[in-house]
Amino acid sequence: MNIFRLTGDLSHLAAIIILLLKIWKTRSCAGISGKSQILFALVFTTRYLDLLTSFISLYNTTMKVIYIGCSYATVYLIYMKFKATYDGNHDTFRVEFLVVPVGGLAFLVNHDFSPLEILWTFSIYLESVAILPQLFMISKTGEAETITTHYLFFLGLYRALYLINWIWRFYFEGFFDMIAIVAGVVQTILYCDFFYLYVTKVLKGKKLSLPA
Repeated sequence: MNIFRLTGDLSHLAAIIILLLKIWKTRSCAGISGKSQILFALVFTTRYLDLLTSFISLYNTTMKVIYIGCSYATVYLIYMKFKATYDGNHDTFRVEFLVVPVGGLAFLVNHDFSPLEILWTFSIYLESVAILPQLFMISKTGEAETITTHYLFFLGLYRALYLINWIWRFYFEGFFDMIAIVAGVVQTILYCDFFYLYVTKVLKGKKLSLPA
């Protein structure tokens, strides 16, 4: 495992922990898109079905279990424990416009036409756009809490580091996965505008707010 993948995994883990701690400490999920979290839970569930069929390493298995467990824990906190604080009026992105096309694309463009491979491909495609409901929610409210922006930053950093990981693997291992790379590029592009606002506002101590 190279340093870019490891730091990418740690950034991803940091994002998840930041989000869970934010919800638990404030006893509120205000400003968090439940729909994005459901999509992420679906991403990890469909991607890590190989937990039932193969073992790669203790690290690999542990991270997969953590991602799945934390994603469902987040969904539980939003829709069950702290449901009264969930802002459903602003979390209105039509997720079917993401899930249905992504599902169709996974059937058409994949490495191998088998159930596990199609579901893995579906998870890769879906993850690239799963953050859209959250970004859409921020665009509707016009602002985001600082802790929420930290969560989004580490989530975006994770994908950017994974892109570097794919480049590293191509040059040093001869490994090339077009599906993962294209999906990673799409996801990173979606974060570009947010990254700019994060650096110019949040890191300077200002609250992230969108232009009127």
